[in-house]
Amino acid sequence: MISTNQFRNGAAIRVDGKRFTILYFQHVKPGKGGAFVRTRLRNLDTGAIIEKTFRASEKLESVRTESRVMQFLYRDGDLYYFMDSENYEQTAVPVEVIGESAGFIVPNGEVKVLSADGGVVSIEPPAHVDLEVVETDPGLKGDTATGGSKPATLETGLVVQVPLFVNIGERVRVDTRTNEYLTRV
Repeated sequence: MISTNQFRNGAAIRVDGKRFTILYFQHVKPGKGGAFVRTRLRNLDTGAIIEKTFRASEKLESVRTESRVMQFLYRDGDLYYFMDSENYEQTAVPVEVIGESAGFIVPNGEVKVLSADGGVVSIEPPAHVDLEVVETDPGLKGDTATGGSKPATLETGLVVQVPLFVNIGERVRVDTRTNEYLTRV
């Protein structure tokens, strides 16, 4: 059990039978009435974000979570296989759990795997990844960095907007949080 006085950003709790992580919390003590805690929570299973208010010193059930850095090995159908670098244990994760992060997972690349109650609930790729451009319109002489952008398909199937001078076969760095082109590498 965890009290609202022990809330920390990133802590995992169970509310109404569902698992959530705390994104933000604020203790509020109004001039009249009892104190309360205003929170913003992310559902571990669906990714939905809700706002909820709790009474001060209310007790909630805590959820045991574990975050481990794992290496992506391969994909087999709807399963992605990851290996723990410390004990070489392999874990299969369904594509539904990975969601949009699948476009940022490269072979032998490392990701953070978040487990709750013994099951994998989410995959967090690094802040940026380097991917090869496999399809885009050809760049023309005179195209500059400030001249506009064009769509490019990367090796994982992800489509991002890149400057006009980027060509097929070049490697680009992409920010995984905003899904934007950063630079050529």
